[in-house]
Amino acid sequence: MKNAIANRSALSTSLQKLTLSGLVIAMYVVVMYMTQSFAFGQYQIRIATALYALSAIFPFLILPMGLSNLISNLLMGGLGLPDIIGGTVVGITTSSLVYLVRHCRLNDWWMAVPIILCPGLMVPVWLSYLIPVPYEVLAVSITIGQIVPAVIGVLLVKQLNTKLNR
Repeated sequence: MKNAIANRSALSTSLQKLTLSGLVIAMYVVVMYMTQSFAFGQYQIRIATALYALSAIFPFLILPMGLSNLISNLLMGGLGLPDIIGGTVVGITTSSLVYLVRHCRLNDWWMAVPIILCPGLMVPVWLSYLIPVPYEVLAVSITIGQIVPAVIGVLLVKQLNTKLNR
């Protein structure tokens, strides 16, 4: 009987993680769709990348954040396989570093650094080959565009921490 309760509890936890992962993936894709008019512009302000900050509270979201980026680049990106694979790697890397900031007990504002710099410095690596714009120009442009989502992400985590700790 005790094992059945333990298994049910583990299943419930797994089911909750799967459900939250699905909801976050859906939110990411919907936000990308709703903001694509400025998410793919010169200053690529991708509000959806603020959701990377959630991996600080829910580390199991690291892989789903990569999957979110894969789906949005597949549906809306239009730059093919390098952008799809690269975006997946950026999502996983950024979310992992955000989790590491929390794991190391750094100030929450340090979460903004990977949210700004990972997309800002990694995306231009392949983007500069796909479109005729130099790496440096793309890096500055994307990095500037990531400041707003980084701030929103940190504020989201701070707000959720307040609500979850009550």
